[in-house]
Amino acid sequence: MLSSASLRKTGSGWEFASEEALEDFVEFHLPSLLGLTVIKRQFTVNEQRCDIIAADENKRLVVLELKNAEDRYVVQQLTRYYDALLEYKPFADRVDYDRPVRLIAIAPKFHRDNFTDRKYHGLFFQFLQFAIVFSEDNLNLQLKDVDTEQIAQVEITYQPRESTDNIPTPPREFRNLLKKFIDDEQQVIWRIREKILGFDTRIQEIICSKSISYGKGKSKLCAQICVDRRAKEGYIRPTLMLWLPLSPWIDNCNRVGRIAIYNRKLNDALSLSKIDEYSYLRHWPVGSRYSASDGSVQTWDLKRYVTEISKQNNESNPLELLINLSLEKWLERL
Repeated sequence: MLSSASLRKTGSGWEFASEEALEDFVEFHLPSLLGLTVIKRQFTVNEQRCDIIAADENKRLVVLELKNAEDRYVVQQLTRYYDALLEYKPFADRVDYDRPVRLIAIAPKFHRDNFTDRKYHGLFFQFLQFAIVFSEDNLNLQLKDVDTEQIAQVEITYQPRESTDNIPTPPREFRNLLKKFIDDEQQVIWRIREKILGFDTRIQEIICSKSISYGKGKSKLCAQICVDRRAKEGYIRPTLMLWLPLSPWIDNCNRVGRIAIYNRKLNDALSLSKIDEYSYLRHWPVGSRYSASDGSVQTWDLKRYVTEISKQNNESNPLELLINLSLEKWLERL
């Protein structure tokens, strides 16, 4: 969803702060850069995780693998994705599996082994070399086809970050909280923390007795992680609170509130590893007692909420969309 990019300055120019930042930016601009429609990001099929699954105007399946640094094994990765996708044929309502699959690698530089692997391969792999260039007082992302030399370009707005090393070591309270959850949830929460703290150097990690919040002071928050207070005994799950628009179906709505994400089971807490299964969001005003009878509590269907938000955005992953939206709204409130 982010139209801007998290970049860091290098001795010779600019680079994306992380591979995730590169994926964020390319995913948002994929329609204008390559004329593709995003279907899914970080999609797992037969234990193979694809960076971006998309479709072109002819309903051909397009598989994209993105690298933020030179890599020798991108052809092998795309081959494994190709094999898994053809075996299971997901998204058959959106792509035509009778048409050839397009395999695209995007990287700042391609190792010579990539060209050797491609030369003797039965499939064709499109190599797009990206660069961040300065032109007419603007930064731009350029994608250059290494075979045809055709260039696609889009302007970058950015939040500069000197280094991802500036993300502070997780405090003891964060590590202790993490231990309460299963491995999948721990990994997702860890990724959420890095994404939030890597977004802007002004974001602070605020430790409270029962939660960890992120923002600038206690009055300018964008996210909060805590243990769900409604969870059944012996069934502990994390709750992710995000500061999101309270009326996404109203254009230019500036009202933002603390919203929790819940899954389909009424008495179960948030399962971050199953974001696609969630069915609703609930607004918990700061200071509320988490009582369903509280008249100030509002509930929305997740599908409707995401659909309304997505009308002007291209984010395919609901969790990514909501986190990115909370970060953008946080910037607006500073």
